[in-house]
Amino acid sequence: MMGKKRLRNQPASGGKHITQPQDSSSGSSQNLKPLFSFEHLRHGYCISDCDNDEKAALANKLREMSQLTWAQIRSAPRHGQGCEIIDRSSIRDGIPSHITEDVPILALRFCGMKPMVGYREDRTFAVVWLDCKFSLYDHS
Repeated sequence: MMGKKRLRNQPASGGKHITQPQDSSSGSSQNLKPLFSFEHLRHGYCISDCDNDEKAALANKLREMSQLTWAQIRSAPRHGQGCEIIDRSSIRDGIPSHITEDVPILALRFCGMKPMVGYREDRTFAVVWLDCKFSLYDHS
């Protein structure tokens, strides 16, 4: 019979379990490393709209930032490994309805000064826009 062999005493599910890192005792995710989500990427600001150099820079930046904590990112220079808050009224693409008024819009740089823009929910940064053409908001 072809297929995977199951080890003795191993459940049919594969028997592997991954434990998630625990949040700090204060309930804050500041001392945790970020996770990144691309679930809400917008048309025109998607990975498919990036050239190969931008895609490579994005992968490298995600790896680099995943080694920092949110506290380190917050304290880093905004045009380096840090982040900055973007004024909601400056977003030209329209903000998706699931991002409520109380949620800050953040920019993290991924390819030189090109920002990935989105929002943070606990330790996850949801990328909504990859602004490769600097057209999402006024960058001056």
